[in-house]
Amino acid sequence: MDKPYFVHESSYIDEPVSIGAGTKIWHFCHVQKGAVIGENCSLGQNVNISNNVKIGNSCRIQNNVAVYEGVELEDYVFCGPSCVFTNDLTPRAKYPKGPQGFVKTLIKRGASIGGNATIVCGNTIGEWALIASGAVVTKDVPAHALMAGVPAKQIGWVCECGQPLKNGFTCAKCGRSYELNNGQLLEV
Repeated sequence: MDKPYFVHESSYIDEPVSIGAGTKIWHFCHVQKGAVIGENCSLGQNVNISNNVKIGNSCRIQNNVAVYEGVELEDYVFCGPSCVFTNDLTPRAKYPKGPQGFVKTLIKRGASIGGNATIVCGNTIGEWALIASGAVVTKDVPAHALMAGVPAKQIGWVCECGQPLKNGFTCAKCGRSYELNNGQLLEV
């Protein structure tokens, strides 16, 4: 029976998992039991989706990314090559905590994480936020925030389309307009 998704023959898919229609899982990936992957996602080469991870629809996870248990990606999330997620703030090989000790991380709708960025567990990345390549996120990130550096600091705002907002809060690329209200960028 044909499946409504594609899995390259070099990848391993444990059971049970749920994989949405139109999703493509490329070379050398591993999807572990209990994982839920939405529709129209793309998992690049050497991606690991750990036990019980939830991935929304239309997510793009580039090569060499491990999405560990306790991490959730909402719809339209982009994970750049070799970005890093964690799930334990005080790991010890001698004293493993198991799933009950994992610290949750949420990447909200449309957020993008650049290549080699690190997302320390226990934080939420807001909708349509953009994390620069190589940044280390150690605290919650507001929606539409542009974050860079080690540790990551907000250096600006970005439009839903991904364009940094300059000279006010109207996007030069797509024309969307925003306003700042109590530290939050809201579309008007």
